[in-house]
Amino acid sequence: MRGRVLRWLLVLVLILGAGAAWKREEIARLHAVLTLFDEDRIVGNFSAMDQAFLTRPLPRGDGPVAPLPEGPAMTLPEGAADWIARRSVTALVVLKDGRIRHEGYYLGTGPEDLRISWSMAKSLLSVLFGIVQAEAGIGLDDPVVKYAPSLAGSAYDGATVRNILQMTSGVAFNEDYLDFWSDINRMGRVLALGRSMDGFAAGLKDRATAPGEKWHYVSVDTHVLGMVIRGATGRDIADLMSERLIAPLGLEATPYFITDGLGEPFVLGGLNMRTRDYARFGQMVLEGGRGIVPADWIAASTAPSAPTAPGETGYGYQWWVPPGAAPGEVMAQGIYGQYIHIDRAKGTVIVVNAADRKFRDKGVNDENIAMLRALASAAAAP
Repeated sequence: MRGRVLRWLLVLVLILGAGAAWKREEIARLHAVLTLFDEDRIVGNFSAMDQAFLTRPLPRGDGPVAPLPEGPAMTLPEGAADWIARRSVTALVVLKDGRIRHEGYYLGTGPEDLRISWSMAKSLLSVLFGIVQAEAGIGLDDPVVKYAPSLAGSAYDGATVRNILQMTSGVAFNEDYLDFWSDINRMGRVLALGRSMDGFAAGLKDRATAPGEKWHYVSVDTHVLGMVIRGATGRDIADLMSERLIAPLGLEATPYFITDGLGEPFVLGGLNMRTRDYARFGQMVLEGGRGIVPADWIAASTAPSAPTAPGETGYGYQWWVPPGAAPGEVMAQGIYGQYIHIDRAKGTVIVVNAADRKFRDKGVNDENIAMLRALASAAAAP
């Protein structure tokens, strides 16, 4: 209760301080950010982000929808029903060899909902980078300021493209979603107020370590990756992704990105798609890129190359590799319980969307990985 009162006092101070210069829409977006994860709103918000934020569509093109044929229904592993309820799962799609073995929607949601990716979007941007890297002549050991000169003098000056792909930029950044004053939440307010994400990145001046020295998950690294792609190709990210990734995937529905006030996509977590379409993306990755993405980039980006601690979750180029991973096991992962789990050996893709307000509790991620593996084994069983 006290926290909510403090939040509203802050809103009041901001409104009074800015006076008539503020637009009603900006105030509404700020309110949306402050209440986005409230218990009585979170499920609906996660399927309707376009009602709270500025957005841009990613046209799917005029091509046919890629089939996801129905396979034989699988028996969910023991404990799955309780896990679905406990983790506030809103959607679960399980593929085996490109066929749907299980599809379920919960908490009043449905198959046509366009669900927020959160950081699963990072893995899609990694794939887009792999599509354009060679033709744009981007070297992984090139400095990021070569392609994003506005970052000169920022904490990113001296970091390489590989550093931002691996989350080893060294930039000091507080990623605590539960701390109102953290950098990640300040960034959310940049979006709400229609300001510039490029300007936010350029305004980061402090380093925690030298570039390449230590793995530290910094979400804004992914925005810088988007700046590199834009600078190297001379293309708008939304148009480029629509043309080179979204249209070839044959999605069911046009996705959209949350954007900043300049129309720049929130590439580190603002993608919204149907759950089945996330599964189509995962299936393409499982198949080694399917001619959309170079197979060698899929292999390199999903390998655990970042200097994470031994025995802990590995990290590649914007992809997670769970502890004790089998060969070919990799994940895209987002806050509040979003997963695209790919197990090449088993031929399975599992997509989970959720609104789990306890996602940061001790043991939750381990529990989720165990269930994803159990689902993959159940789907692969004869």
